[in-house]
Amino acid sequence: MTLPFLLSVPHAGLKVPSEVKDICRLDQQDIIEDGDSGAAEIYLPLEKHVAALVSSPIARAIVDMNRSEDDRRKDGVIKSHTCWEVPVYKRPPTEETIGILIEKYHRPYHQKISRHSIEIYLGIDCHTMAEMGPPVGPDSGLKRPRICLSNGDGTCPQGWIESLAQCFSDIYKTAVSINHPFQGGYTIRSHGKEIPWIQIELSREKILSLEEKSFRLLEGLTAWHEKKYR
Repeated sequence: MTLPFLLSVPHAGLKVPSEVKDICRLDQQDIIEDGDSGAAEIYLPLEKHVAALVSSPIARAIVDMNRSEDDRRKDGVIKSHTCWEVPVYKRPPTEETIGILIEKYHRPYHQKISRHSIEIYLGIDCHTMAEMGPPVGPDSGLKRPRICLSNGDGTCPQGWIESLAQCFSDIYKTAVSINHPFQGGYTIRSHGKEIPWIQIELSREKILSLEEKSFRLLEGLTAWHEKKYR
């Protein structure tokens, strides 16, 4: 069965694009720690089970697909520091370079989401989160739940997110948090005008293998879809 969902996986990439390779000071471990470690192994295998999946090979530390084009904070679309406060560049990229990065990588990502949104039932923005809140997080230094679902600003009906949370709780055997510590980022808020969206964050706590997390995620999405159409 193909589930009528569009999965967005914005932070699974590890690539530093050629435009900034010579000024990037991050090593491979910095890039991994700033991104959604495990996201590729958890979410990308689900492509064959859903209507569409959009991902990017570009590292979150370089271009954050889950930020608006005009977000120029140090943790914005083109970052000056990682979420762990590590400086990204030897010298800041020029405005011309920033414009090229947005035009070449960020904008096409969201254009692809919009194209796939036609006749798809639900969009899901897929993330993993650090076990403890990082310095730039809304919960810096605090222990996070194993699963957080978000629909900030009503990007999907409240009944939907509550019933999905119950399905995940039953399958993962854990409490599921709704809109805490995250309330949903740029992707679900901007594309929520096209179709309903939910953001999911899975903790990187090593209670389950990545393969098991992926399997249980598919189980939860399938159970929720069957429940809605029963």
